[in-house]
Amino acid sequence: MSGTSSGNGLLHLNDVEAGLSKDNADLDHHLDPDAGASDPFDIAHTKNASPETLKRWRQAALVLNASRRFRYTLDLKKEEEKEQRKRMIRAHAQVIRAALLFKLAGENQIVSGAPVASPSAGDDYKIGLEQLASMTRDHKLSALEQYGGVKGLSGLLRTNLEKGIDEDEADLLNRRNAFGSNTYPRKKGRSFWMFLWEAWQDLTLIILIIAAAVSLGLGIKTEGLKEGWYDGGSIFFAVFLVILVTATSDYRQSLQFQNLNEEKRNIQLEVVRGGRTVKVSIYDLVVGDLVPLKIGDQVPADGVLIAGHSLAIDESSMTGESKIVHKNQNDPFLMSGCKVADGFGTMLVTGVGINTEWGLLMASISEDTGEETPLQVRLNGVATFIGIVGLSVAVSVLAILLARYFTGNTEDPNGATQFIKGRTKFDDAFNDVVKIFTIAVTIVVVAVPEGLPLAVTLTLAYSMRKMMADKALVRRLSACETMGSATTICSDKTGTLTLNEMTVVEAFVGKKKINPPAESSQLHLSVVSLLSEGVAQSTTGNVFVSKDGDDVEISGSPTEKAILSWAIELGMKFDAIRSESTILHVFPFNSEKKRGGVALRRSDAEVHIHWKGAAEIVLAACSGYLDSNGCLQSMNEDKEFFEAAIDEMAANCLRCIALAYRLCEQEKVPSNEESFDDWVLPEDNLVLLAIVGIKVNCF
Repeated sequence: MSGTSSGNGLLHLNDVEAGLSKDNADLDHHLDPDAGASDPFDIAHTKNASPETLKRWRQAALVLNASRRFRYTLDLKKEEEKEQRKRMIRAHAQVIRAALLFKLAGENQIVSGAPVASPSAGDDYKIGLEQLASMTRDHKLSALEQYGGVKGLSGLLRTNLEKGIDEDEADLLNRRNAFGSNTYPRKKGRSFWMFLWEAWQDLTLIILIIAAAVSLGLGIKTEGLKEGWYDGGSIFFAVFLVILVTATSDYRQSLQFQNLNEEKRNIQLEVVRGGRTVKVSIYDLVVGDLVPLKIGDQVPADGVLIAGHSLAIDESSMTGESKIVHKNQNDPFLMSGCKVADGFGTMLVTGVGINTEWGLLMASISEDTGEETPLQVRLNGVATFIGIVGLSVAVSVLAILLARYFTGNTEDPNGATQFIKGRTKFDDAFNDVVKIFTIAVTIVVVAVPEGLPLAVTLTLAYSMRKMMADKALVRRLSACETMGSATTICSDKTGTLTLNEMTVVEAFVGKKKINPPAESSQLHLSVVSLLSEGVAQSTTGNVFVSKDGDDVEISGSPTEKAILSWAIELGMKFDAIRSESTILHVFPFNSEKKRGGVALRRSDAEVHIHWKGAAEIVLAACSGYLDSNGCLQSMNEDKEFFEAAIDEMAANCLRCIALAYRLCEQEKVPSNEESFDDWVLPEDNLVLLAIVGIKVNCF
């Protein structure tokens, strides 16, 4: 490619900024022949520009001036490799899907209601399965925009973005028939005959089988059929017993492993249906469901993000990239099987089961249940080693005895030489050789400790059954062995030793201890209003009130449910408060930061920032507090009082949570939505509202 040099140190190949010259008038067509009269370097959205467009810019100008070189440029080669890796994974998933559907269609058994074609025009939904799968699989933002965005897509799927789908069984069945269920075909477990086949292939058993065959033949030869089969037959019976017991034990362990795996996969998750947050099995998830996501959750199906704050997804399980991906309106697609690394949000399910890449990959994976415990591995190694040594000794003894016999160095009980070349009869020599073989076989049989690994297997299997009788599910046999050697056991308390239910039992507002903690008559209305506002807007839980107002359902984590229940008893109107203010930005809570914040604009245009988290951390950021009469007090002299109150509640095994807020000046609030992502919520000069002590309910 030719170029012209300019006086400013630039070699112009196609300098768009300088304008097109006559010498390169046809270069535009060369770089993009399909562009026509439009400018091939016109990038409408520079943030999401394609690698092809960026390549054209790279070809446009070669910068030679060191002071003007590009310092932070995109590695196009790496981006191409990333896209190629994604395409490879998706192609592999589609091959698996095609093979599965072809096999199931051939057997005329479509497993789990997985569809093989898009719904016809007469179906109840205005979008087909393949259209949804293609959009989600290839992350086609343009296709989503053509459907009218998330709002338009929800209309095509007959989903209310506020209340979700109806809990009508007919509607759920219709969705499963149209878009499939959230299950995938699994490979059948190994049969009992497979375990039987594997059990007899052990090296020591093979040695014993050969020894039994030789012993049986020699016994019949020397003692006749009536009594000669005893030794060989006994060895055969012992080997058969070992094989049968081993195969039976492994088969039963495999069945238990499958049952436990099925129980493990049957995750209970929250979905919004009919305006209520309900818990359903992951298998009952359907296209059109609304699924709340929070830190630590696994994305249960393919979908698109409806709304969220600081939602970050770990997609390494699907793309191989360890970099955390932040989800927003520019990248709303969520892949099944990925983990939520930070933030929270709500997704609209667009693909389930084998219509997702995760389901296709999981359908192609078979889990190996042939696990051996460390002790079993060591004992099998010892048994094999002893068997090999015993076999070597037997062969050595056989060789030595045969050499001594045929060289005339052995004598019978009468002192006569047993073998004399040319004089000993063939039958006598053969009988003597058989006796020598019998000695060698006896050494092999005695040396092989085949019962040792079997005894360990039976012992562990018995321990597993005994633990199951005590309602302790054992997924791995090695757990029995490991727990037998444990000196200290560290167990999760919440939900394991307790009911996973919490209740607010103590509350401090100002320096006053509220008793009972939900007695709102002891508090000023302004304090109750701020507390209700902070609890309602900073929670990831939800409150559903029935039409008659008698039935109140609270969903969320145990801590959230406890605080919401306390606020409701104080008089909080959850839906009304959330409608009176608009959330501007959220600082999500996680276990590392131990606090979470939310900025909201009230109906009077004031901006409040509410913080909630570990009491000692929130207290450290407070410069004042509201007393029970709603008056602002300085924290300087009373900080020790609150620290002592926190220590006292912690000594009583209570979880201490503090709630605080502050006003934010209008000029410090970002003016556009794009700036909110980089906005750091102020967390100084807070005003303490309350400190609550939460008790974990025990069995």
